[in-house]
Amino acid sequence: MQEITYAEAGVDIRKEDMVVKAISNRLRSTFKIREGRVGEVMRDIGSFANLIDLKNDYALAMCADGVGSKVLVAQALGDYTTIGEDVVAMNVNDLICIGAEPLAMVDYLAVEKADAGDIEIIKDIASGIASGAQKADIAVIGGETATLPEILTGYRNKQERRMGLGFDLAGAAIGIVKKDKIIIGEKVGAGDSIIGLKSSGIHSNGLTLARKVLPESMWYELLTPTRIYVKEVMALINNYDIHGLANITGGGFLNLKRLSNEYGFLLDNMPRVPGIFKEIQRHGVGDEEMYRTFNMGIGFCVITGKEDAEEIIEKYGSKSEMQIIGGVVREGGVRIIRDEKEILI
Repeated sequence: MQEITYAEAGVDIRKEDMVVKAISNRLRSTFKIREGRVGEVMRDIGSFANLIDLKNDYALAMCADGVGSKVLVAQALGDYTTIGEDVVAMNVNDLICIGAEPLAMVDYLAVEKADAGDIEIIKDIASGIASGAQKADIAVIGGETATLPEILTGYRNKQERRMGLGFDLAGAAIGIVKKDKIIIGEKVGAGDSIIGLKSSGIHSNGLTLARKVLPESMWYELLTPTRIYVKEVMALINNYDIHGLANITGGGFLNLKRLSNEYGFLLDNMPRVPGIFKEIQRHGVGDEEMYRTFNMGIGFCVITGKEDAEEIIEKYGSKSEMQIIGGVVREGGVRIIRDEKEILI
């Protein structure tokens, strides 16, 4: 079977990186606007979230994200009940990567039309957002809705039959962190352990590739909402010396490289690959591409010292579905050992 890549499916991570760099290079000039004042930017663009200085003991964290082409799965199946939870997860799971406690978010919902018959669909989306907010322990304090009939056209199946309500869903979230508790990976070093927290499924990335290779009869599993890790991770941050945190979302396990340019990551104790990923791979996606695109059963990584890691697993492992999946090594890059085979991504 000929292998298919994420880029061939329509999403080229390397080209996306080029776009991000092009945007970032132009936006960095705005950092000077708040220099020396409340709101001074504390980090460069490129982290899971960024920080602004409140000129006291605290920094305010902020990020934005959407649910991507998962909207097309919801449209195709006519099920809009879980997608709202995804938009909360995609934002709060990024905020906690720098040690910030999520506080609030706003959402942006764009629809192709807002007729009376579509109100129940919109209510379903809003209910999902509220459900996600409860799990993340945040308030949704507002947002924006837009009707964009010429931009949003909805999903069309292989027979070109239009299905579902066309929409897009994104959000932005804020959090707070004490300056001396900010986690940016500076403490990550060789010998550290990597703890993996189980994912709930595919989460909200890689859907463009998954939709290309999976038959629509299997799409219902793609709607399982992204797991929200706020409470588990905040408990670890408040009780242990955490060196690094990574949300395994777009880019798969390459996200670990955001934490250190000096060290590498060896994942030699990954859990059994969940069925949904086995199916995707069975339809023609290679090992390297799988780990560069999907979470493969681990949706979030926590890096800490070996002793703390062992204590964390003893205390939280079973209850919070986490395990030690590998460690930090001196050799750079990300390597996965699966079935006695080394996969370098």
